[in-house]
Amino acid sequence: MQGTVDGFSYGAVTPVVAYLMACLGGALGLRCTTRALLVTHSWRPAWLTLGAAAIGSGIWTMHFVAMMGFAIREAPIHYDQPVTYASLGLAVVMVGIGIFIVGYRGATGTALFTGGTITGLGVASMHYLGMAGVRFHGRFTYNTLTVAASVVIAVVAATAALWAAGRVRGFLWSVGASLVMGLAVSGMHYVGMAALGVHLDAASHTGGGVPEPSVLAPMLIGPLAFLLLAAVVVVFDPTMVLGRPVHMPAERKPGVPAAAVPSRLDRRPALHEGRRPEHHGSRSA
Repeated sequence: MQGTVDGFSYGAVTPVVAYLMACLGGALGLRCTTRALLVTHSWRPAWLTLGAAAIGSGIWTMHFVAMMGFAIREAPIHYDQPVTYASLGLAVVMVGIGIFIVGYRGATGTALFTGGTITGLGVASMHYLGMAGVRFHGRFTYNTLTVAASVVIAVVAATAALWAAGRVRGFLWSVGASLVMGLAVSGMHYVGMAALGVHLDAASHTGGGVPEPSVLAPMLIGPLAFLLLAAVVVVFDPTMVLGRPVHMPAERKPGVPAAAVPSRLDRRPALHEGRRPEHHGSRSA
């Protein structure tokens, strides 16, 4: 039996709030990644980890806020909590791998392509693992071409976001990049949902309707609290908001890790081999 899917049970409320969550996570993650590119190796892992957790939490929260509006009219739905939380962990880990690649190799060339691909695959994997945690009397089917399109959107969006983290400077530019990233992540979600088909078990009709927010709301509390804490870090760190260090070397270029810039000691002119430094003045006998 074919089920009827409604992805907008609460109208525009859930997609708008989901988009804002994606923008928030993207903004925090991009600022943390930008900050990581401007500091020394000792602080870089902390900023990159915070950025990965922010982006992963933002994407995951966006997904399940949007899922609050998802309903199968002929059957009630529930969520497998271990699988649902596993999708959050998967998002953070895969986004983290991509961000660490860019954080240590720079947002250019092969590093950007590799980091963006892994991050995008993490976004897509989170979406489909999260859908695997949906429980009802039936099964999901997917259109292969539409799924492929959603994965491409995720990879392109992630690559563009990491490029922006390494290249874009200034608060307003970062806000613009976050809005674009939020749009791309939301687009990936709804393209993925468009690939969905529902087949119900025989004689399983028990009535569906609008989903209860209380089913997902408790699971969203933790990631939302983390995003708020990360936002506090950004607000109270002016350097992160501005996107540049207080004393930024003139040689630093966007997208190049701080460690790649030689220090002042490394730039001292070397003495020619076999040549002694000249001494001014004579030494008395």
